[in-house]
Amino acid sequence: MTVPSPARPLSVLLVEDDTADAMLIEEALFDRGSARTITRAEDGVAALEYLRDSLRRLPDLIILDLNMPRLNGRELLHVLKTDADLQQIPVVVLTTSSAPEDITSSYRHHANAYVTKPVNLDDFTRAAQSIDAFYLDTVALPPNEAH
Repeated sequence: MTVPSPARPLSVLLVEDDTADAMLIEEALFDRGSARTITRAEDGVAALEYLRDSLRRLPDLIILDLNMPRLNGRELLHVLKTDADLQQIPVVVLTTSSAPEDITSSYRHHANAYVTKPVNLDDFTRAAQSIDAFYLDTVALPPNEAH
């Protein structure tokens, strides 16, 4: 089954404070070749500023690290999923933590998926590309409307 190409590039908000990890994720997504835009926020505060800017279109997907300064991923996930304007955006947690309490808490706060960052570079790339393929090629996403 092939999903038709969208009329516009799909957009991803990458909330990641580690520059090296962010670059690897961005490279993995661009290597897949699908039409998309990627915007990076270095922490939860920057992500909320981006998401609450009424001149911007909401992203189709948020990839979220848990461990960040200022407003961490756990706190941001809670804000996102309790905000009527943002709660429909799929959120994939992509983080180094494999702690059961982080996994349970993320799903309790309505993360759409939880992926532990692999240590091996090839596995890391495959994980990022799998997230991209599933959320941007396979599933039906809610219509993305401007604020």
